[in-house]
Amino acid sequence: MKIINWGIIGCGNVAEVKSGPAFQKVENSHLVAVMRRDAEKAMNFAERHHVPHWTTNANDILNNKDINAVYIATPPSTHLEYALEVIHSGKHVYLEKPMTLNVAQAKQICDALKKGNSKLTVAHYRRELPAFLKVKDLLNQNKIGQITHADIQILQSKKSQIFTDSEDNWRVNPAVSGGGYFYDLAPHQIDLMIHYFGPIQRTAGFSHSSHPDSKVEDVVNGIISFKNGVQFRGLWSFNTTALNEKDQCTIYGTEGNIEFSFFGSEVILTTTEGIETFSFHNPKHVQEPMIKATVAYFLGKGENPCPAKDGLLVMDTLEKLSGRTS
Repeated sequence: MKIINWGIIGCGNVAEVKSGPAFQKVENSHLVAVMRRDAEKAMNFAERHHVPHWTTNANDILNNKDINAVYIATPPSTHLEYALEVIHSGKHVYLEKPMTLNVAQAKQICDALKKGNSKLTVAHYRRELPAFLKVKDLLNQNKIGQITHADIQILQSKKSQIFTDSEDNWRVNPAVSGGGYFYDLAPHQIDLMIHYFGPIQRTAGFSHSSHPDSKVEDVVNGIISFKNGVQFRGLWSFNTTALNEKDQCTIYGTEGNIEFSFFGSEVILTTTEGIETFSFHNPKHVQEPMIKATVAYFLGKGENPCPAKDGLLVMDTLEKLSGRTS
């Protein structure tokens, strides 16, 4: 295998800018076909992004012998079905987050991978963005000494600009999303904490729905104890006023702290020597660095940038923090 020929199942809003065009830009990567149930929208996406083929049937992607890897960019409710079908077909998988609706489904995908030759990467793309790579580098250099704890606050109003638009707002339907905006946004934060601090020892959380008729929690408060001793606390609220909006993570060490936001472009290092600010620019297609690393992994030229076991751990943490169960 010298080139990764991609098919996309679900060429909607996420694929439009964040990821789709990157499959054409990355070296040794080519986007062959896209699938969407709406024929007009599938054709329109293919024409605008110069994709040779489009279809309304996922089987056309699965049965295309020229395609050796599939990007699953549908809502989480269909991740399990499509992932198992792609693995069964022997193709590689780049799977959108959250990995599935719940832990039980994520385990099914992990089990299927053990029985075949397919490779799978979860699209926790922030791992490869420059600001978050800088945070990991600062941690590896012990710039703030021994890490003691980390604190996250994600406070957003219902009109927040960080929410990805969708026609039917499926993100607040747990049957489709798994668990509201918390399941949509928290995987970004939780995955980075796992990426930085490693295996988890214990997780506990509490959640609340502000409206009695709501099917999803809009406030989640949780703590995590990592096996290396790092302690974590996080607060997510998706029903606050715009005046209270916050997107902040602070990692504390014995000799300073590192502060950054998940939707920003600066990393602030504070030590006894002073304050240093690092500024970065994300690529136009923010998943491009992750897709580049995924292509290298699929071609046997690099490590898996986010293996299925990490996606499973994120799902397990989501359930324990929110109080949802499989």
